[in-house]
Amino acid sequence: MCSTGAARLADTLDALDGAQIAHAGAGPDEASAAGAAVLPRPGGGRVVVLAFAMTNAGTPAAWRATAGHSGVNLLDDWSVASQQRIAAQAHQLRRPGDVMVLSIHWGPNWGYHIDPAQRAFARALVEHAGIDIVHGHSSHHPLGIELHAGKPILYGCGDFINDYEGIGGYDAYRPDLALMAFVGFDRGDSAELRLVPMRRSHFRLAHAREVDMAWLQAMFETQGRALGTRVARSGLHELRLWAA
Repeated sequence: MCSTGAARLADTLDALDGAQIAHAGAGPDEASAAGAAVLPRPGGGRVVVLAFAMTNAGTPAAWRATAGHSGVNLLDDWSVASQQRIAAQAHQLRRPGDVMVLSIHWGPNWGYHIDPAQRAFARALVEHAGIDIVHGHSSHHPLGIELHAGKPILYGCGDFINDYEGIGGYDAYRPDLALMAFVGFDRGDSAELRLVPMRRSHFRLAHAREVDMAWLQAMFETQGRALGTRVARSGLHELRLWAA
C-alpha cells in the first residue's frame, strides 16, 4: 500500500475508533488487520465479525497487511488451507451464545454467476468453521442468497450508499436497489432472514417502490432456484427468504 493510501487508511481507522465503531479486516499491521470486531448481542452472547478481502474482487495484492505495513486482511484463495485458517481463528474466538460472522469481499462486481468453488468454500465455512453468517460483498447489486444448514450465505449484498450513481451500462442489474438484511436466531440454530429493499437516489435511501419490490422478488426467486431458496412478501416493505 502506497504512503498516501496508508495515511488514508490510518485516518479512517482513527475516525472509527474515535466514534467507538468496531472494525475488522484492515489495520496498521497484519495482526491488527486479522483481528475480529466483537459486539454485544442483545439477550447475551456476542457477535464476532471476521473480515477478509480477496484479489478476485479487485483488491490489489500490494494492499496486504504485513508485520511492518498497514493494509487489509487478504485471503489468497478458496482452498482447504484458507478454510482451515478461518476455522482455527473462529474456533479460538467462539464462546457459548456467540454468533460468528464472516464478512468477505470476493468475486466480480457485476453478474449473477456464483463460482462453484466459491459456493463450496462458503458451505465448508458453515460446516467446519462454525460460521453462522457469510456476509459476502463486492457485487454492486444483490445476488441470490443461500441457506445452508440453516445459516445464511449472502454471496453479494449489493451497495448501500456509494459513489457509483450515474455509471451507465448496468441498468439491467438495478444497481440503484439496496437491501437491509435482518438475521435472527431466536428460534434455534436456523436463521430467520428478512429483507427490506431500499432505493438509492442522490445519496439518499428510501423504501423501494412497489415495482422495485416486485422486481427484487422475481430476481430472488429466479436466482434462488439453483441455491434452494424461496422468497415471498411478508410486509409492506419486507421480503422473507427461506429454504425451499
